[in-house]
Parts: sequence; structure tokens; C-alpha cells
Amino acid sequence: MKFIVTSSALLKHLQNINGVITTNPVVPILENFLFEIEKGKLTITASDLQTSMITEMDVEAKESGSIAVPAKILLDTLKNLPEQPVTFSIDEETYSIEISSDNGRYKLSGENATDFPRVPVVSDGYAVDMSTEVLTHAISNTIFATSNDELRPAMTGVYLNIDEDKTIFVATDGHRLIKYSRNDITADAKNAIIIPRKALNLLKNVLPSDSSEVSVEYNLSNAFFRFTNVRMICRLIDERYPDYENVIPKDNTNTMSIPRMDFLSSLKRIAIYANRTTNQVRLKITGSELHISAEDLDFSNEANERLSCEHDGEDIVIGFNARFLIEMLSNMECKEVVMKLSEPNRAGLLLPKEMEDGEDLLMLVMPVMLNSYT
Repeated sequence: MKFIVTSSALLKHLQNINGVITTNPVVPILENFLFEIEKGKLTITASDLQTSMITEMDVEAKESGSIAVPAKILLDTLKNLPEQPVTFSIDEETYSIEISSDNGRYKLSGENATDFPRVPVVSDGYAVDMSTEVLTHAISNTIFATSNDELRPAMTGVYLNIDEDKTIFVATDGHRLIKYSRNDITADAKNAIIIPRKALNLLKNVLPSDSSEVSVEYNLSNAFFRFTNVRMICRLIDERYPDYENVIPKDNTNTMSIPRMDFLSSLKRIAIYANRTTNQVRLKITGSELHISAEDLDFSNEANERLSCEHDGEDIVIGFNARFLIEMLSNMECKEVVMKLSEPNRAGLLLPKEMEDGEDLLMLVMPVMLNSYT
């Protein structure tokens, strides 16, 4: 089997799907790309058993065939080649691969393609379409709040509640919760799925920046994403998601409105002086002023700043983990944020003051207990 392809084009396709491949996988053949050629089209698959990514490109080939090609050595070779046509000559009996370029020849050993695990297909499933821009936005708004705790697998992914009038994306790690809604993503039937964080990260990295369509199919066990020349299929997390609606406080008598970048910049400066273990900052809202302070008694470090804000409600002092607040504010795009509070021991809500029609974003963060409320 022989085919000719441009080195840079092949490299781009491989880099799009290479993130799936893990070091020391359970099945050694998964350190390879699966190459399949049929009618002048090269289909490349990468998999870690849980997630598979597939990309297609046109090549110059007269024969059909398949081979598993070592991913790392192939990528390293292509990265260091100038753009030029390269010829792959494959011996399907010995699985040896020879790559010929203007610079020279490179020989490597492949593996039998039949040993590569079969990619599952979604059957008896549901479908929903959305734009790449909307999906990228939804992933960016939620994925940072997923948990790393493998003992609570449901929280290691993003929960999608797909309805006939809207879709809700939810992520939580127990300390904070993000709820992002879109009423321009609808389906014929109501369903809920949990997509693993790794799959969404891979998706986010390869989604095109234009507003092309993403076709999403899903059933009880897998979700299948298709856009441009890339396909991704991932195993869903089969767990019950926490009842997140009950965590969101309803009676928030304290409301503060403040420019997002002013709040974010101040927190970044004050956090430098916070205790490195707790990252605790104190927010004291009195009248139309927000006082932000932090101290680290172990090193006699302390800092405080004062910002102007719009405030409706009684004076309040509350503590938060600065890292959580910084991450949440960094992932917002609005000019002004609204913070809704009730009691120093109850969760606070961060909301954009203005949002585009059809979307809604709520960020919840749990407080940390202060030694005193002075």
C-alpha cells in the first residue's frame, strides 16, 4: 500500500486528534494512529477506549488498506519536516512503514490494524444541532468548575439537561457551581447526559472559530459529535447528577453591582497576601464601598483595598476562596457583575449584569468561615 500526502496537512490533522492518546495506555496499540485508506480518502483514528477522535483527508492513493502507525515518532518526524509531499510505503505483511521525503527516508514499525479497538456507533439515539460558537462558549463557561474527585464521577463531567425549549449546562466541584442556559439549543425529547471533562477539553481545542454547525447524537452510553472533517465519540458518565437546583439560594437580600475588571484586578492583588492554604479573602460591603482584604498570619502578610460599588441591602462581611472568585470572574465576558448574598455562611451568587438574548449564566460559590466578622 502506498499514498502521497503533504506533510503540513497531515500534521495538522494528526494534531487535531492527538490529544486523545495517553501515555502508557491500557492497550498498547492505542499509542498508535489507525490509518485507513479507501478511494483516495485517508481516515485517521485516535482512541483511549473512552474517547475516540476521527479525521478525514484526501490523499493520492491507488490502493485501499489499513495500518496502525506509532503516534509519537510520526508526529515528531512531521514537526521537523519542511512543507513538502511525503510518500508512505507500507508492507501489509510485515507492517513496516517507510516515509520518503525530499530530505531522506525514515523507517518505522507499525502494527496490525485489526488489533485496533472498534469505535462504537450511536444507535437508537437522539440528536441536537448547535453552532460551534455556542458550544465553545458553553464549554468555556462551565468546564473549569468540574471536579477532579474520581470518587464522585458525576461531578468530573458537565451535565447537559436538554429540553424542548432550552438546554442547561451545569458543572460543580462541591465548592462552586456554574449553571449556563441557552434557549437556542432545543430537542424533540427531554434528556440528560453527563459528558466527561477530557472529551469536552478535546472538543474545545479543535472546534473551528467560525459559526459552522455541530451535529450531536447521543444515547444512554455514548455521545457523537460531528463537524467539518472531524468526528468525536465519547462514553458518557453513567451516574446520577447532584440535585443542583436545591443548592442555589433563593432569598438574596444583599445585592452588589461592580465593574468586573476592577473587582478581578483587585482580587488578584489581594490574593498575593492571602494564606497559601486557604486562599481566603474577606469582602466587607458597607454602603457603596467594597473593602477587600486578606492576611497570612504565618508570614505577617496583609493587604486591603477599597472599591466603589452599587449596593442594595444591609452591610455584610463574608469570606471566599480568592482562587475560585478569580477563576469565575476571568471566565465571564461582561463589563459589570452582580453579586447576590444573604448570610455570611450561605453561598454567594455571581451573575453578569447584562447578557445576550437567549442565554443565562449563574455562578455560585460557597463561603469560607471567617474567624470574626469585624
